[in-house]
Amino acid sequence: MSLKDIAKLDDEELKKREQELRRHLYDLRVQVATDKVKDLSQFGKDKKDIARVLTLLRQRARAKAAAQPKS
Repeated sequence: MSLKDIAKLDDEELKKREQELRRHLYDLRVQVATDKVKDLSQFGKDKKDIARVLTLLRQRARAKAAAQPKS
């Protein structure tokens, strides 16, 4: 999933996407244990997608915090 696609999602959808990616990563690990995985490069792709989602969530949280007036 590209950064442009991820950026279009709202915060709740991003959190849901993160959970889906983590679940897929877990499923891949199980497939490796049972010798059923065909594409080992999917590990790196999923990890990078998780990092993209988390980065975007963190950026949005920081922007919201910066926009709020300090009292």
